[in-house]
Amino acid sequence: MMNFNNIQKIHRTRPEENHLFSLLIPSWNNLEYLKLCIRSIRQNSAFPHQIIVLINEGKDGSLSWIKEQPDIDYVYSPDNIGICYGLNVCRPLIHTDYIVYVNDDMYMLPGWDQNFLDEIQKLRHHWFMLSATMIEPQETNNICGLVKNYGDHPAAFQEELLLKEFKDLEKPDWSGSTWPPVLIPVKLWDLVGGMSIEFSPGMYSDPDLSMKLWKAGVRYFKGLGNSKVYHFGSKSTGRIRKNRGRDMFLRKYGITPNYFVKKFLKRGEPFSGNLTEPKIPWKDKLLHKFKTILLLFQND
Repeated sequence: MMNFNNIQKIHRTRPEENHLFSLLIPSWNNLEYLKLCIRSIRQNSAFPHQIIVLINEGKDGSLSWIKEQPDIDYVYSPDNIGICYGLNVCRPLIHTDYIVYVNDDMYMLPGWDQNFLDEIQKLRHHWFMLSATMIEPQETNNICGLVKNYGDHPAAFQEELLLKEFKDLEKPDWSGSTWPPVLIPVKLWDLVGGMSIEFSPGMYSDPDLSMKLWKAGVRYFKGLGNSKVYHFGSKSTGRIRKNRGRDMFLRKYGITPNYFVKKFLKRGEPFSGNLTEPKIPWKDKLLHKFKTILLLFQND
């Protein structure tokens, strides 16, 4: 059982520092990736940002290291509380108008934040979710990303080559923002209650957040092809005991998460503006009803 009484929240930055975004970075004994992620933010950002790191356990020296970084706010939990509880615990430290949720195994590339800002300024409203485009070292199920191998761990990272070539890797803007790095206004985060803790430690919490935004009226879910990050791969999810997030999503909303991201968010399709409410065929409704009933028998 997790003990939330031992969680520490350390706030060292100040609103008068004029940070543009608040970056939330959960980390679970992943120090070498975390160092590289933080360095990329410091080195490749066009603007100053508030950095908030969630240290889960910190047994690898990450807690000691983060204490030595005076420009970083952090939350420390002796237990691994996952991303759902963890990101919510970080909320009181935020002092900007925008949250950017970043994984610690990501390297932020030059222009990532300028392109986010340009998009925000064009919109002139806060009813949106934006994602950057990931470059990954090998093929995955990510139809929204780019594939080119610049190393799958920090020791093998070809940083100079990546910085030289990444602008030549072209990706059109795409629909279906849901995966990190993801940016949403703090107003929207608060409106829908942040992350849903029933999905703890985190599997399928991303589409759940997008669905909550959808139900709140958001229809602008855009992935920016010119805002890029390098993603080494899922370096934490392979170690956790996964929750049955797919089943939970189905019980909660009456459709599968895959159906939601394909039919509602149109994830991976060329971006064409605000999305519209899809008409669900009766066959699909019947199939989802059957799947929901089947879950009830499986859980008895």
